[in-house]
Amino acid sequence: MKKYFFTTGTFISIITAAFFTGTLLFLTGSSDEPIFETQSNEWVSLFNGQDFTGWIVPEGDGGHWKVIDGVIDYDAMSQAEGSKDLWTERDYADFTLKLDWRIKETPFINPNVPLILPDGTHKLDENGNEIRMSIPDSDSGIYLRGQPKAQVNIWTWPIGSGEVYGYRMDRNMPPEVIAGVTPKLHADNNIGEWNTFEITMRGEYLTVVLNGHTVLDGAHLPGVAESGPIGLQHHGHKIDGQWASSPSLVQFRNIYIREL
Repeated sequence: MKKYFFTTGTFISIITAAFFTGTLLFLTGSSDEPIFETQSNEWVSLFNGQDFTGWIVPEGDGGHWKVIDGVIDYDAMSQAEGSKDLWTERDYADFTLKLDWRIKETPFINPNVPLILPDGTHKLDENGNEIRMSIPDSDSGIYLRGQPKAQVNIWTWPIGSGEVYGYRMDRNMPPEVIAGVTPKLHADNNIGEWNTFEITMRGEYLTVVLNGHTVLDGAHLPGVAESGPIGLQHHGHKIDGQWASSPSLVQFRNIYIREL
């Protein structure tokens, strides 16, 4: 029989290693699982890259919301008589949503784009009138909890994407709410390039990270619904074959959600 001899130092080392191993297993449940990770913290795909499983396509849309080469593509021409937006079948309360988006083109010139100040108000000229400018524009966004007012904007305005227009333009809101839903910086990539949103909703508070930059940080959305579906916004219409408002000429991909 082979005999084993342990010095005092070796014995102490073995006991120490066993203690830390047991502690780690207690915290994680197993050596292969991350600490504190639970089923509810997992990312779930909302778009399979092939079809609209899990989404509600507007009735009578006419094929204008479509999947092309693994992305959701929209031409802003839905023929639906009611809502033309694309909604998830499920409702969500607190969550973090990640997705890529890009504006394909900007054929419409928007003549009424304001200069938005850091407090969310519009810059005025020497006569007290709002300063307006003309820029090439497309317009879409992400509806949160089923409410168009709670929309994270996608557009080409100088203020940048990520603002919550419905709350910023509500003059019944306190100044701190209006300032809070105004982007802290312009973080959009160039037109035609992909961008990434990370949108977190906790209770009535919203944080938006765009391309790695926090543009809204704990913005308060008073009165927002406790839960609801997520929507991809339609915007724009034509008159006599010409765009009369900023169209949602957009694409989306890599849509994931983690419920909190």
